[in-house]
Amino acid sequence: MNDTRVEFRFYEELNDFLPADKHKVSFAHTFPGRASVKDRIESLGVPHTEVDLILVNGESVGFDYVLQDEDRVSVYPVFESLDISSVTRLRPVPLRVPRFVLDTHLGKLARYLRLLGFDTLYRNDYDDPTLAAVSETEHRTLLTRDTGLLKRKQVQRGYFVRETAPQSQVREVLRRFDLVACAKPFSRCLDCNADIVSVAKQAVEQDIPQGTRREHDTFWRCNGCGKVYWAGSHHSHLCRLLADLLGAAADQGPG
Repeated sequence: MNDTRVEFRFYEELNDFLPADKHKVSFAHTFPGRASVKDRIESLGVPHTEVDLILVNGESVGFDYVLQDEDRVSVYPVFESLDISSVTRLRPVPLRVPRFVLDTHLGKLARYLRLLGFDTLYRNDYDDPTLAAVSETEHRTLLTRDTGLLKRKQVQRGYFVRETAPQSQVREVLRRFDLVACAKPFSRCLDCNADIVSVAKQAVEQDIPQGTRREHDTFWRCNGCGKVYWAGSHHSHLCRLLADLLGAAADQGPG
């Protein structure tokens, strides 16, 4: 069986997954026999969920394209602010739908995303097969720091979170998916992820401490678990924190 030799060039943040000598340059890649472009991209370390456009010899192709000897392959990341609707998208719907499922190591990021109003599934006992299945069946973008998880065939929407500090992760996700304008702070339950709605004080008086009844008149209740919320002493701090996160992400623009 003859070897196949192709030339690859990866663009922008896809280079994060490559060794330094392959960053932002064209390089030869040789492998035995024939293989799909998806297989070879992932063999080089780049999860398919990070890719939104592939050009082979200047023509747009899908993941199932079988590479030919001397092909020139250009691989691009997910586009958030550039319209590429005239070429072959690699999945039927855009990746940037703001519905997420997070792996077990991103609990603090999940809480921040819920604070900002984004539909975010998270449980600390989700295993990899469950995460992949939830991402597929519920059409959620899987956020993770595990590149192996993103290479699972089931995962069609996914993103490798580069930052390690939770607040930096929030800013990264807001920029990457261009979410600043979509944020609705304090609209989602931090415990169960369901929507919260305004309720009359009389409807929740039996569920709140006596001191809270005296000091507050405005309340919200979770449609899922029933938890009652009010603007406590920490509310102003959270408002400033979320404003800072959204402002920083907006200043830097889409990633």
